[in-house]
Amino acid sequence: MAIIIENIAKSFGEIKALEQVSFSIPDGEIFGLIGPDGAGKTTLFRIIVTLLLPDHGTATVLGLDTRKDFREIRKRMGYMAGRFSLYHDLTVKENMQFYATVFGTTIEKNYDLIRDIYSHIQPFENRLAGRLSGGMKQKLALSCALIHRPEVLVLDEPTTGVDAVSRSEFWEMLKKIRAEGITVVVSTPYMDEAAMCDRVGLIQQGKLLSVNDPASLEMEQGTTLWNFKSGGNIYEHLKLIRGVSESISAWLFGDEIHVVTSDKADEVKLSDFYKNRNVPDLRLRKMKPGVEDYFMQLMSVKK
Repeated sequence: MAIIIENIAKSFGEIKALEQVSFSIPDGEIFGLIGPDGAGKTTLFRIIVTLLLPDHGTATVLGLDTRKDFREIRKRMGYMAGRFSLYHDLTVKENMQFYATVFGTTIEKNYDLIRDIYSHIQPFENRLAGRLSGGMKQKLALSCALIHRPEVLVLDEPTTGVDAVSRSEFWEMLKKIRAEGITVVVSTPYMDEAAMCDRVGLIQQGKLLSVNDPASLEMEQGTTLWNFKSGGNIYEHLKLIRGVSESISAWLFGDEIHVVTSDKADEVKLSDFYKNRNVPDLRLRKMKPGVEDYFMQLMSVKK
């Protein structure tokens, strides 16, 4: 196993950032940690990369203990922090040379690994890093994290704040990195990125709710997911839906409402119920759940 997390707990004063988190990541996998801001993703990643010590539990990376063997782990790991943390007053090339020197290597030695990424920013290698666009900063940070050919690459919300095209390009890069035999661990608040991972861990308020591959995520047995769309005030309709006895849970999804009911709920009766309460332009249909629906139901069950 590339990473083994066992009963990790971490608190900051009275705030419990992580509570008894346990999971493992095999070699060569893209593992996604999915959850909203404040869920505990960054705290867990800082423990994995040896920047924080847990209050309880153990974290093992490449067979090494993060408490005792942190120096060796840092040599064999690449880390891209959530905030751009390179040197703003150095050029692109100077940042690359600095990180290569720190890890006792050169840009040329591992250029084959970063070629596809670095080629996007090489025309700007004499530009100060602080003057790069968000997408270019992202590519520079990833290149620096890979320059020493790490065995494990940890990326903390690497696509936050960048455009959709850059996000798509970034995930294509991660697939190529995995093909090189590097284990990739990535956190994100974007549920659509979960489908690009081999497995995902869903985390909320410091608790790991589930670990599974995206294709195997299913709603709670015996339930049905409905798509509710109508005219009128969507917030009033959400309140109405949550008050219906057949509704197990309901949440906003853009300009729609997703509703979980028992699989015994009848579509005609549900439609009649809402129409009798003057819900205009009602459209109600069964739907296949996505990762976000699965996550939202887990949150309602685990409270």
